[in-house]
Amino acid sequence: MLFCAHMTVSLPHDLDEHHREELLAEELNYFTALHRSGKWVHLWRIAGRRGNISVFDVESTEELHELLWHLPLFPFLIIEVTPLVEHPSLAAVSP
Repeated sequence: MLFCAHMTVSLPHDLDEHHREELLAEELNYFTALHRSGKWVHLWRIAGRRGNISVFDVESTEELHELLWHLPLFPFLIIEVTPLVEHPSLAAVSP
């Protein structure tokens, strides 16, 4: 199942710099592991904003929930999830 997740990051301005760097490093490691496993398929930065558009390929909504819940930055994220379904026009133009 494919899901698009629009994530907006809102780190507190008074967050300790060392803690901030640790969180970002943990987030990168978590992303890397999920990307290598094929679960976190795409990651795009949104120009001019602190956030991203991500595509996940998971077995269920429960699995997606667990993956998102364990993001190190989860407490500082607003996440909007949209299920994705292949468009019928794609089948018409695919070889």
